[in-house]
Amino acid sequence: MNFLSELKRRNVIRMAGLYLVGAWLLVQVAETVLPVFDVPAWVLRGVIIALALGFVPAVVAAWVFELTPEGLRREHAADGSPAPMDRTARRLDIVVIVLLLAVGGVTLMGRMGQGEAPTAVPVAPPAVAPAEAPAANDQSIAVLAFADLSPGQDQEYFSDGIAEEILNSLAKVPGLRVAGRTSAFHYKGRDEDLREIGTALGVAHILEGSVRQQGERVRITAQLIRSDDGFHVWSETYDGEMSDVFALQERIARAITDELKVVLSGQQAQQLVNTGTANAEAYAKYLQATAIFTRRDSTRYLEARELLEQAIALDPEFARAWSRLAMVLVVSSNVQLEETEALLDAGIAAAQRAIAMDPSLGEPHAALGRALGQRWQHAEALAANDRAVALDPGDVNSQFWLAVGLINTGYRRQGIDALEATLALDPMLPNALFWRGREYLQAGDIENGARLIKLADEGGHRFVGLQLSRVYEARGDLAAAEAASIVGLAYFSGAFGAEAPAIFARGIHGGAQDRQKALALLETYVATRPKTLPGVVPYVFLRLGAYQRALEVASLGPTDNDSLVMSELMGVDMAESRRIPAFAEYLRRSGIAALWDQRGAPDHCRKLDSGDYQCD
Repeated sequence: MNFLSELKRRNVIRMAGLYLVGAWLLVQVAETVLPVFDVPAWVLRGVIIALALGFVPAVVAAWVFELTPEGLRREHAADGSPAPMDRTARRLDIVVIVLLLAVGGVTLMGRMGQGEAPTAVPVAPPAVAPAEAPAANDQSIAVLAFADLSPGQDQEYFSDGIAEEILNSLAKVPGLRVAGRTSAFHYKGRDEDLREIGTALGVAHILEGSVRQQGERVRITAQLIRSDDGFHVWSETYDGEMSDVFALQERIARAITDELKVVLSGQQAQQLVNTGTANAEAYAKYLQATAIFTRRDSTRYLEARELLEQAIALDPEFARAWSRLAMVLVVSSNVQLEETEALLDAGIAAAQRAIAMDPSLGEPHAALGRALGQRWQHAEALAANDRAVALDPGDVNSQFWLAVGLINTGYRRQGIDALEATLALDPMLPNALFWRGREYLQAGDIENGARLIKLADEGGHRFVGLQLSRVYEARGDLAAAEAASIVGLAYFSGAFGAEAPAIFARGIHGGAQDRQKALALLETYVATRPKTLPGVVPYVFLRLGAYQRALEVASLGPTDNDSLVMSELMGVDMAESRRIPAFAEYLRRSGIAALWDQRGAPDHCRKLDSGDYQCD
């Protein structure tokens, strides 16, 4: 009897087929059932490995043993007649047939489900990133907003602040990729699968936690989770007094870097989380002010300033509080027109104080750059923005304000690069999405422009309608374009009355009579000689096609929001406005020509023998 015949006689071949079919069916069932109970993916991998390892013992057992009427016996103990073997073979054949029918049923159901999916389940557009999320490397993490579990549910600023401090500290660690704050905090209060969040943000780990503050006692709970399978790497609870909060944050951050095998060097080896103060009360006020600033809640800017001034009074050497005060003062100058100059003066002084205390901070240089830009000191402004990014490449605000400064002064290509760097840090930052979408629209890429403008809108951008109107214009929907413009212009038109946004929008998108009505409203306001001209005035003049008048009023002096007019004037669709003599005068008065003399002209401009610049 040859070997193959012996394999058949002992039912080894049947047993191998039975094992393989049964194993396949078991894997299909496990793959379907386990996710329903949120069982980690490693369990399924363990089942597959165990089944693979069990194949050889099963085949060996089929060779050595035989199922007889008396039970399982060693093969040599059988009586040698074929009857027991044949009965066993028939039983195995029946089992194989049943399993094959089951396999066929599972396969058919799977295919039916796959066939129905496209029509039964609508596919939602991506809502997180303007481009594909980067592939997650093992040294990457997203720090989600910590939940406020305080009895009064009134310590959200503190729980957010704790998470943000840990995020910012980790972002400064070389070799560790950390998702930006806006992107990570996007999931705040949402019951979403951590695996999906990890995929969307392109990170291998997620840190989530909670903060409970009651009186002077504080409890911070943190959990580090692998995003691919939801496996909890570690979970820890940290208890202490409010005065211990700095040490608690340090312990959490170090536990993360230890787990991710990140090597710390220099100052970080001694202290990873540098809050900038040892005064817990000053720190709490700083976090309260930061919550207002982060939301850009302009109605509460005065409150934020007062909180920061209180923090500084508690700790006069708190450089980060001086830096954040500079930021708040500078952004306040855009909404408090009667105090613009005083606020800029105070913002510059606060920034310089912060720089003198801690030269390593990037934020005060960014605040300084923005303030100087608003005063038409563009060369100094861009130098300050460059310095901010060099000191803190991971600071989203510094990257973004550098991008805006470059685009406003004509360096669109470099500005786009800075916007891309901003979105690489924080893919869901609404302002960066808005500006990048605007540049796509300027380049004639309506599809990508519309996609990013939509994401900015979903992120809560306040005046997204200014660019959304251009999307509708490109698609021929003038009614929708007008409606979008009304919403966008309302943010800037507070000085003109409630009807102004609609009048301006109809003038931009309507007929000659509507245009004349909008022009008349603008001229009536300019005639009042306001101390600081709203940036919306030259902006609307430009959109109405009144280029000469737009450049005349823009040359009078800095507006409350020069970004509005400067970015528009340098846009591709405003080439005609750059061909009139008033444009060269505007460049001289605004300081842009002096910047180009020093830094070089943008790609689309060239210097003439007269010393003026001509731009396409």
